[in-house]
Amino acid sequence: MSLCYTSNFISLNHQKSLSLTFSSDSPRFINLFSVKHRKPHHPIKFTAERFKLFASLTSSPPTETAPSSYRSKSPKDVNVLVVGSTGYIGNYVVRELVKRGFNVTAIARERSGIRGSVDKDQTLNQLRGANVCFSDVTNLDAFEGSLNSLGNSFDVVVSCLASRNGGVKDSWKIDYEATRNSLVAGRKRGASHFVLLSAICVQKPLLEFQRAKLKFEDELMKLAEEDGGFSYSIVRPTAFFKSLGGQVELVKDGKPYVMFGDGKLCACKPISESDLASFIVDCVLSEDKINKVLPIGGPGKALTPLEQGEILFRLLGKEPKFLKVPIGIMDFAIGVLDFLVKVFPSLEDAAEFGKIGRYYAAESMLLLDPETGEYSAEKTPSYGNDTLEEFFARVLREGMAGQELGEQTIF
Repeated sequence: MSLCYTSNFISLNHQKSLSLTFSSDSPRFINLFSVKHRKPHHPIKFTAERFKLFASLTSSPPTETAPSSYRSKSPKDVNVLVVGSTGYIGNYVVRELVKRGFNVTAIARERSGIRGSVDKDQTLNQLRGANVCFSDVTNLDAFEGSLNSLGNSFDVVVSCLASRNGGVKDSWKIDYEATRNSLVAGRKRGASHFVLLSAICVQKPLLEFQRAKLKFEDELMKLAEEDGGFSYSIVRPTAFFKSLGGQVELVKDGKPYVMFGDGKLCACKPISESDLASFIVDCVLSEDKINKVLPIGGPGKALTPLEQGEILFRLLGKEPKFLKVPIGIMDFAIGVLDFLVKVFPSLEDAAEFGKIGRYYAAESMLLLDPETGEYSAEKTPSYGNDTLEEFFARVLREGMAGQELGEQTIF
């Protein structure tokens, strides 16, 4: 059935699965809760050769292709299908498309938001100006039935789909299968360009959601190579503001800023949701973004966790107070989980969540230079005007309302 309408320290939580919590109040507790049964999964071994292969994808040259005829049209005559429209970035993408005058069809779940907290009426209000169609993009037959009821053709598909929790099964269901469904359905209805919201961290794929995203990216590129009338833009953003804001209110309340090691293990050029949405919408018509992988960060220099904490204390007018945690704590936890999953396969997602936390604690969200094998702040493109300091200042005034991290929190 479908209904269509017109108009740093790590706290990693997942409902019915794992709670892995470290805090300045209780730094020695690790709690494991039961998870649903999953089939055994054998991760891909990461080798130097594979590293070079994926690093080389970060700045792919454009493939020769004739610009699609839709680009000569006025935005009001360009039909854009958006999937993942109720997500953190998707919501802003829909607003930006509507603002620029495109004819937007937004696919939404009947209940969206954190743990389904947003109902249909709220979704219609959030996505006003777009044609909202409630459907299930994970079910291709149901999804195509919904699109058939609309009777529309499309020029462009914009996918902002992303796994809700990063678990093994959910990653493949959303980051690969559902995203592929949107490509198949869009192509059947005339779409000649596909804009994909991916992630810069797929350059070094150690996690399941990264491998799922890369598999779809690869298929998208091959399709464009085989069909000169089809094109893509793959957007790989760095860290989002909200993923760095989880400690703001804790520090405001007098708690220390928590970081791994010396706070310099990693760095990022964070980008705001509105700036990223603007860049994604640029990809709809910009011919210089055709058939390219586009890493993108926010304005200004790359920031380490240490520098992020210093900004926060400066805004508060407080003397910096840091809690430095050895990265080995995460390595120990992951080792335990990897051992347990061999005996209890149902702990597969728990082990994956631990690896996600470890990854973001130590890996930079910057362009991975294929020549040096090192992350490069200088080679990571910048876009937009919003800064992390402005975001921190706003959260200090107004709180994190609208920026909730949901089922997982990673610093």
